[in-house]
Amino acid sequence: MAGRTESLQNITMSGGGAYSLATKGAEDVINAATQIVLEALDSKNISENQDLFTFSDMGTADGGTSLKMVGNLINAIQKNNPGISFNIVYADQPKNDFNGLVQTVLGLGHFPSYLESTENVFPLFSANSFYKQILPNNTLDFGFSATAMHWLSGKPCNLSNHVHMVGADGEEYLRFSEHGKKDWESILLNRARELRSGGQLVLVNFCRDENGKYLGNTTGVNMCTNFADIWQDFLDQGRIRPEEYRNMTLPQYYNTVEEFSAPLKNSESSVYLAGLRLKKIETRITPCPFAEAFKDHQDAQRFAEEYIPTIRSWNESIFFGALDIQRPLKERKKIIHDYYKTYQKQVQESPELHRMDYVHAFIVIEKSRTKISTEI
Repeated sequence: MAGRTESLQNITMSGGGAYSLATKGAEDVINAATQIVLEALDSKNISENQDLFTFSDMGTADGGTSLKMVGNLINAIQKNNPGISFNIVYADQPKNDFNGLVQTVLGLGHFPSYLESTENVFPLFSANSFYKQILPNNTLDFGFSATAMHWLSGKPCNLSNHVHMVGADGEEYLRFSEHGKKDWESILLNRARELRSGGQLVLVNFCRDENGKYLGNTTGVNMCTNFADIWQDFLDQGRIRPEEYRNMTLPQYYNTVEEFSAPLKNSESSVYLAGLRLKKIETRITPCPFAEAFKDHQDAQRFAEEYIPTIRSWNESIFFGALDIQRPLKERKKIIHDYYKTYQKQVQESPELHRMDYVHAFIVIEKSRTKISTEI
């Protein structure tokens, strides 16, 4: 059937440690969040009698970007509670590369693991997305997620003139906005069920900040618009079909600070009634590590060769899935190869215009210790 495309269920991050190796910036973001995590732990007042601490990393991909942070969390808790044990729950969608994730966590991949220097730590792996309840009611002490919750539970619609919601307008933008609102509330309600009273979340999510900046749109070329422009060129050249252009719509939404905060501040919202309270929210820009390195080495080819893989690691499966599956596999692979080759050529020719700075909201949430509604 012409125009048929791959399911959204086939959206994946590169596995086997490749995602973490390619996304140095994502690790930098988590490292920046570590102090916020430790400060949140300080306010938690873990009881000396507590014998088990349950932590969850949601949307973990291959697990490599959060290894240091998880190790720091364990060490901080064990310093004051030396006999405590840990359940470290790694969760991601069923299509995630769990073989690669397990190898990373066990120290069999590209990175040293905290398991090599800690005791009484038990990693667990859950093939559940954060749009579902991952843990039983009232069992989670601390939940964490970084650079993951901008992925929507589904695609609200195909965009007619862009590939990302940042370029949407009118009815198409409203559909993304409404879908993003419902998804954010769904994420929070599931966490409210899981969290113990006094439990906490640190969520580090892509956003549109107070100055309108977002991932890849802090200076120079707008990265998302560049995606769309190259895809449009392929359409104009006859390389792809009109329906394939429209199918290439990233199922993502970048909330604003106001959108993140709303259900946590409105005393009549289901999220607030479930007991979740906003403790802190701030936006930060984490510099693109490859663009920063280019300032020193000034090697345009090296920069382009380092920069493009980090983009491919999270959006290649979407571009590939937009192509009609009636096309021969070799033909589809050639189109995608040429797409990124074109992008890399642009970066190499004008390296000073390209940088994927990370723009995040750092959010701290606590489940109230007072009696709350259970009708969620």
